[in-house]
Amino acid sequence: MISKIKEKAMGQHKGRHERGLLPKIIFALIVLLIWECIARAEIFGPKSALVFPTVEAIAVAFIRNFTKGYAGISLWVYILNSMKLLFIGLLIGILLAFLLSGLAMLSAPFYHIYNLVVSVCDLLPGVALLPVVIVLFGVNPGVIVFLVVHAVLWPMSRSVLDGFLAVPRIYIEAGMNIGLKGPSLLWGVYLPATMPYILSGIKGGWARAWRGLISAEMIFGIATCPGIGLFINQMRTNMNNEEMYATLIVIIIIGVIVQYGILSPIENATVRKWGQVK
Repeated sequence: MISKIKEKAMGQHKGRHERGLLPKIIFALIVLLIWECIARAEIFGPKSALVFPTVEAIAVAFIRNFTKGYAGISLWVYILNSMKLLFIGLLIGILLAFLLSGLAMLSAPFYHIYNLVVSVCDLLPGVALLPVVIVLFGVNPGVIVFLVVHAVLWPMSRSVLDGFLAVPRIYIEAGMNIGLKGPSLLWGVYLPATMPYILSGIKGGWARAWRGLISAEMIFGIATCPGIGLFINQMRTNMNNEEMYATLIVIIIIGVIVQYGILSPIENATVRKWGQVK
């Protein structure tokens, strides 16, 4: 009976997702139509082609970014470099968030100290720390990895800690009654019960890390490891606005792929399947 109820709920969620796809497509088409109308109206006079290039011009530039790129380097190279640094920073940030949050639940003094550190550091924009980090470590890819870790660690820790505190007491007592304590209690009770908070933290951390990485690459470009942010800045400097807009679309596409191609399936296979969210 319970399995049938879960299957029905999953079917309803899948139906809502499929019905929601059409409005998204219609909205995207409307945005493109409005953009094209503004571009052809040339409301900015001689600057219109720079400010609002046509959809066709942006589409041609989109292809040109991958075939020719900049200075003989395809946009694929920039994307791979950015994604490599992003993945390393995300992995380190998520692991540190789990480790430190777990230690905070095992030690009350450490919890109060770490909670204060999270509250303070979560308010510091990564870009604001950039000059200090460059002075300390120089200009190298490690600086961007550090900023990605900073962007992920604190919101992720906040979500995990909030999730740990929201675990019903009866779950904890049940785990202790079967002999779980310390790390085994964290692994067997706290982590499964806080999966919605964990996924929420990963979503927020990913978004902040992606924005922080692009911002850092735009502020200072690393010639030995050029990223998407540097490519956008190069296009802006050379007044290649069609290529610049096309690169922004690439950033959006990558974000959509991660959201709907990676994070949403993980959510459907875990917390939604387990009935932890509606």
